[in-house]
Amino acid sequence: MGKLKLNHYKTISEFHRSRNLLPPEHPLISVIAVQDIKHYDEPINMVLGYYSISLKRDFKGKFSYGQSEYDFDEGLMYFISPNQVFKIEHPKDEMAKQQGWLLLIHPDFFWKTALAKTIKQYDFFDYSVNEALFLSDKEERVINAIIENIKQEYHNHIDKFSQSIIISQIETLFNYSERFYQRQFITRKIANHKILDTLENTLNNYFKSVNLTQKGLPTVQFISDALNISPNYLSSVLKSLTGQSTQQHIHDKLITEAKQKLSTSDLSISEIAYELGFEHSQSFSKLFKNKTHSSPSAFRHSFN
Repeated sequence: MGKLKLNHYKTISEFHRSRNLLPPEHPLISVIAVQDIKHYDEPINMVLGYYSISLKRDFKGKFSYGQSEYDFDEGLMYFISPNQVFKIEHPKDEMAKQQGWLLLIHPDFFWKTALAKTIKQYDFFDYSVNEALFLSDKEERVINAIIENIKQEYHNHIDKFSQSIIISQIETLFNYSERFYQRQFITRKIANHKILDTLENTLNNYFKSVNLTQKGLPTVQFISDALNISPNYLSSVLKSLTGQSTQQHIHDKLITEAKQKLSTSDLSISEIAYELGFEHSQSFSKLFKNKTHSSPSAFRHSFN
């Protein structure tokens, strides 16, 4: 099979035309029923110039965003930020069964609103490898009610209040989505504890096998790459499980290694700092004291 064509839709109107839909009632925001969309028979790569939030039931196709496929076994919602490449494939005999909606929002709709900046705080737009958001029946009713409010607002009366009302509804949608994702991280403990186990193994192997004097300390990006998940997604899972970020886990492992060297070797503080990847012993001492409330030398003396 040859390389898939990349379809780039810069505007919501372009997407409507490509799917044989009527022009959007508002050029910068649109709610589309999934069953109204014309789907291509073959897999396609797409880049959207706008945000896409979708809820789909009975989705049996394949959806790839970043470097991995979304888990859609039971999930319903997914979130795509502008200018991200994704691939979607719909089995011919399954397309008619799909139900749900797409909410498309152009970044210009947020112009001169607080959401233009705060939208960056919602991690689910940044997950390059992710699972779809699972929803209970009650949660789905909450989300669907918000979408209906958005649709009715731009459908019935566009006036000077419309944008602020819709923005408020979008913020509510994002906040509920964030709450439900955090619930998902907690309730899907088996999968997430595997992430935690893999993190610990990765850190153990790094500190055992890597020459830290040359490579330095492991970075959050290195850890997330090793686990094949995005940095934001990893931190979200870890915070829900342990209350700590990835960087804090790296520091905790570092302190464990430092304590071992301080208590079992005759290396100087500077030599230990160097072996652990620090260019300056002062930086090591500051981190150690911040984490343990004791200086490296005081910790060492406690063993004598």
